[in-house]
Amino acid sequence: MAAYEKAHIDEIASRQWPHWIPVRHHFGIETFGINLWRGRDDGTLIPEHDHGENGEPELYYTVEGHATFTVAGEEVDAPAGTCLWIEEASTTRAATARDPGTLVLSVGAGPPGTGYKPAGWDSHYLEGDK
Repeated sequence: MAAYEKAHIDEIASRQWPHWIPVRHHFGIETFGINLWRGRDDGTLIPEHDHGENGEPELYYTVEGHATFTVAGEEVDAPAGTCLWIEEASTTRAATARDPGTLVLSVGAGPPGTGYKPAGWDSHYLEGDK
């Protein structure tokens, strides 16, 4: 068994949703959630959602380009290099791409004081990719 695995994000991108790059699922990571998101042609980057059901906080990092997040109704400017931490899991959040080629990394963890448990939504989305 090799000491590491390597993949380019274009090899990981979902066939159904090429804007979504399911890193956790690709590598079989069970200890934290991690995905990359590319802006779509209409500017959609990350759809509105929250993690109130599973209590998971989430960190976003704008890798390339320029994003605008909407967090609990407030707009947050997030150019490349910006980290955005959302500790309260039930807080709604979404992101739009302000520049073509915008790429955002999302990292999720278990609720404070617990371990991470994959929620399974990513497997559901990937069912048609086979």
